Amino acid sequence: MQYRPLGRTGIKVSPYCLGAMMFGSPGSPDHDDGIRMIHRALGAGINFIDTADGYSRGESETVVGKALKGRRDDVVLATKVHLPMGDDPNMQGNSRRWITRAVEASLQRLQTDHIDLYQIHRPSPETDIEETLSVLTDLMRAGKIRAIGSSTFPASDIVEAQWVAERRGLARFRTEQPPYSILNRGIEREVLPVCERYGMGALVWSPLAKGMLTGKYRKGEETPDTLRARYFPNQMRDAGQLDAVERLIPLAEQAGLSLAHMAVAFVMAHPGVTSAIIGPRTMEQLEDYLAGAGVALDDGLLDEIDRIAPPGGDIGPNDANYVPPSLKDPKARRREASGRAAA
Repeated sequence: MQYRPLGRTGIKVSPYCLGAMMFGSPGSPDHDDGIRMIHRALGAGINFIDTADGYSRGESETVVGKALKGRRDDVVLATKVHLPMGDDPNMQGNSRRWITRAVEASLQRLQTDHIDLYQIHRPSPETDIEETLSVLTDLMRAGKIRAIGSSTFPASDIVEAQWVAERRGLARFRTEQPPYSILNRGIEREVLPVCERYGMGALVWSPLAKGMLTGKYRKGEETPDTLRARYFPNQMRDAGQLDAVERLIPLAEQAGLSLAHMAVAFVMAHPGVTSAIIGPRTMEQLEDYLAGAGVALDDGLLDEIDRIAPPGGDIGPNDANYVPPSLKDPKARRREASGRAAA
């Protein structure tokens, strides 16, 4: 396994990052299975694990903590905060009040005294970014976290956070964790260039487009009854994405590759990508990821992919992506009826 710099933190990480979202119910409820997968990944040279408090309401962090007993110093450990962790409206978000509480709970579940990379899972428009960066800076000074990052932030929010950090003398985001796949290339337009400009590492999630790029979901066939299909029915049945998959499958076959191996190798080929987050649910899936670790796509194959899925654009929806208030709430886009006319 080769290792790449994590932005400008001085930390070296594997190009594959083991995503732990599926560890715990309902993905892989057997903790021992998750522990075995983590140990297998470490044995293959993966030294980077990403989880979040919101994954199975903390169960994923618990599995990771169990697996890392006696091996903690060998792993770059990343987790995230923001998602709801209870019915209390203050048990979520990016406030100082919640982050101060949430980090302690994550440290306890992970059975560690520090987190290498602590990430803000999603933007929080109702919270000043200065509020968030301020508490993260304090946690770094206390030695509880080593570096901080964002996840699924629009380019404008990344830039604002960098400027606020500089003006206020606060710690700055060193990484961004955006969605990226052959079918979802929107981050090529602004997010990845911004990350490169500020020396940020990019840990991309869902390189298989939630399974669309496994070949399991096919045009004209019944949609498999999977967790992804239940959670993201619009994406898994999107005609545009299914059409693209039908064109990508023969392209991979001509190159002697599986569609999944081609898809992960595609995101790894971008110079702005540090690591691809792989999220296996079973040992079989993990072994398949590892079998594709040596795949490198040539320029001719990348050109063909560009013709099917043009650079800088998304084919169909990504139901797990961040939707800013200006798009989510119609009132944010509409004046009062009395003021809509020009005269």
